[in-house]
Amino acid sequence: MPSTLPDGDPAPDDGSLPPSALTGLGARPFGVYLHVPFCASRCGYCDFNTYTASELGGRTDPAAYLTAARKEIALARRVLGEVDVPAGTVFVGGGTPTLLGAAGLTDLLAEVRETFGLAEDAEVTTEANPESVDPQMLDGLLEAGFTRISFGMQSAAPHVLAVLDRRHTPGRALDAAREAHKAGFEHVNLDLIYGTPGETDDDWRRSLEAALSVEPDHVSAYALIVEDGTRLATRVRRGELPMPDDDVLADRYAIADAALSAAGLHWYEVSNWATDRAARCRHNELYWTGGDWWGVGPGAHSHVGGVRWWNVKHPAAYADRLAAGLSPAHARETLTAEEKYDEELLLGLRLSDGVALGRLRDVALLAGPDLVADGLLDPHQWDAGRAVLTDGGRLLADGVVRILLG
Repeated sequence: MPSTLPDGDPAPDDGSLPPSALTGLGARPFGVYLHVPFCASRCGYCDFNTYTASELGGRTDPAAYLTAARKEIALARRVLGEVDVPAGTVFVGGGTPTLLGAAGLTDLLAEVRETFGLAEDAEVTTEANPESVDPQMLDGLLEAGFTRISFGMQSAAPHVLAVLDRRHTPGRALDAAREAHKAGFEHVNLDLIYGTPGETDDDWRRSLEAALSVEPDHVSAYALIVEDGTRLATRVRRGELPMPDDDVLADRYAIADAALSAAGLHWYEVSNWATDRAARCRHNELYWTGGDWWGVGPGAHSHVGGVRWWNVKHPAAYADRLAAGLSPAHARETLTAEEKYDEELLLGLRLSDGVALGRLRDVALLAGPDLVADGLLDPHQWDAGRAVLTDGGRLLADGVVRILLG
């Protein structure tokens, strides 16, 4: 089931933000995230804020969601005021956004376009499960203005997909990517997961080879995390499946990096590879570099000018609050200078550009030379004024951050 929301300060019913958050609005990158909370079935490893029809029990449906989402987009416009903030990126995630069909997704994007406007070169992404699209839908998405599509492939091994409770066959993800290319999508991403119980190194190599065979310009590869409250966690706790091994995960990461690099995809964030800068996910870069975004939908998180807030999780509660003229925000926090620094270091160090030494505090500058000597930070980049992880440092990124934070 979905994880619980974090605690925070009370969020005002009208959604208003402190004046300090609105200072500089429009000068910073701005994006819109749209969370679609529906799935045809629940994957055993997933703790995202998603719901199947049986879990919702008729309390809400896609039509009610679309009505509520339109209301929140209008609320966002009122809260942000008259400042011109065309969206440079739009990302529709979930859940399975494509369960709304091309018409529903077109409607959402049109609402964002009419309310905020889109930058001339806006990146517009939707996630999709391979079995939830067909050529006609892809044609409709492209016509509506979507520029990028991200498929949840996860693996090419049938027994791995079975452990993950994925419904699609291994070949369907590859066919969907081909169909997206044929429709005219220039930017196609495949999401992969490594370290699933029962997966072998050869399984993982074959998954990478399969993914690369359809020439995506972006690949995301994530280590399997066993989240509390999921079916997978229950199976591991019962001893039916082993917990993923950290050493195995490190080996799989190295295999992925070697295969993707050889195919012309280069890492720009620890878990993300792209053929060139144009193929990078600009919306995710906005998250990683402290930009502004409004998250629309149940459980969606937002950030504007150092204020972060998150919506109520259940689709029915979300729709009810907006129908009553209230903000759907559950709680919020205003980041302190210390928290902003910690996040800049944590997220920035995961990027191939790293962090400028001028942004680091004394404790990090003192620790840096030892990390260089240990082979975790690039010596040439350090001499050039940046802290950048080496290949080995990427495997220990969280540990490097903890040392730099002191």
